[in-house]
Amino acid sequence: MANSVERRGPRLVFPLRFLLPLGGLAIATTLFAMVLDPPAKRAAVPLEIPAQFKAESAAVESTPPAPEPLLVTIRSGDTLSGIFDRVGLSQQELHRLLQQKEARERLRSIRPGKKLSFELGEENRLQRLSYLIDPTQTFEVRRDGDSFRTATIQHPLERRTRFASGVIDSSLFLAAQRAGLSDKTTMEMADIFGWDIDFALDIRAGDRFSVLYEELYRDGEKVRNGDILAAEFSNRGKTYVAVRYTTPDGRSGYYSPDGMQMRKPFLRTPVKFTRISSRFGKRFHPILNRMRNHKGVDYAAPTGTPIRATADGKVLFKGRKGGYGRTVILKHGKRYSTLYAHMSRYGKVRTGQRVRQGQVIGYVGQSGRATGPHLHYEFRINGVHRNPLTVRLPKSLPIEKRYLKDFRAKTEKVLALLERHKGTMVANLSGSVE
Repeated sequence: MANSVERRGPRLVFPLRFLLPLGGLAIATTLFAMVLDPPAKRAAVPLEIPAQFKAESAAVESTPPAPEPLLVTIRSGDTLSGIFDRVGLSQQELHRLLQQKEARERLRSIRPGKKLSFELGEENRLQRLSYLIDPTQTFEVRRDGDSFRTATIQHPLERRTRFASGVIDSSLFLAAQRAGLSDKTTMEMADIFGWDIDFALDIRAGDRFSVLYEELYRDGEKVRNGDILAAEFSNRGKTYVAVRYTTPDGRSGYYSPDGMQMRKPFLRTPVKFTRISSRFGKRFHPILNRMRNHKGVDYAAPTGTPIRATADGKVLFKGRKGGYGRTVILKHGKRYSTLYAHMSRYGKVRTGQRVRQGQVIGYVGQSGRATGPHLHYEFRINGVHRNPLTVRLPKSLPIEKRYLKDFRAKTEKVLALLERHKGTMVANLSGSVE
């Protein structure tokens, strides 16, 4: 029999027992007959498909493809009611949806530019709605009978450590851009060192910076820069180092390597990244046309530039004050006070209100006697005017003793990594020179 099979057709190369799960004995017998009697010498024999496979095939063919989600970009002035109309959903569906407390809170706070994804079922009934809150979480609504259930889905982000270093020749921003830092990270670096360095006055060509920071990725795609882990800034021959530390109870801040807070009672400058137009001391007044003692510092800046409180305090005065124009005076404890003049408008502050360091108290303008938009800033100790640029300010506080051991253990590795990257950068620069 084996010889006749070899002469009349191809060899059967696999056992029949493997055919049994594919259709039972009927299919196996039919195929075996085809081997013994090739199609050229016999009439065609139809292959009988078992009923169970016919039913499964019919079910697959009758299942309609899932509809594509409708993606809606929120426009200025949009309402949920209008969006539901736009995608063909009834107001009754919206009413059912908003009966869910979490849905009300999440969807009523959406902003222009955000996107909503809708999946509709039969008779245009909402089956699923999703809203990307931010790269780390998505809010989702799914139909549950005649109602809906909600969930917030978390998307864990991958953290990658990056290093950047640069030398300033004309401006901090240009040097930072060349080093690959975003403007946001550059501003954060300036904020970290803003208690020690006046970035409007003190920056010089040749100043250096090094930054160790995180980049956040989702599914291999960069989402944004994360926190600065450690940084170093060399300014006019003096080097400042800061490292991020989070206490066991979850409070984060920046400290010097010996555990002193980088945050101090007073900021060096009330505006960000501008220039000095007039210093403390004698000067020729451009409006009065005579020499006059200038009791503060003028920061030239565009109209509308935010003005920050340089320290925690209380609003002692808010209003017009002669040649100062729109003015705010803050009281800081018993000894210190600061004055901010020539504002174009005030921030959301009122007399008697307490303000936080860095809070916006007004905006640069040229009200009062001023030839152009600028901020006039005064610093007083016990009522006596002092030069804001050179006055010795109160020192910062050290880290709490109970955290000191944990601080050292966590920050030593980060600071060592910053030094290692700096060493590699110097070695590469030396190699390129040679």
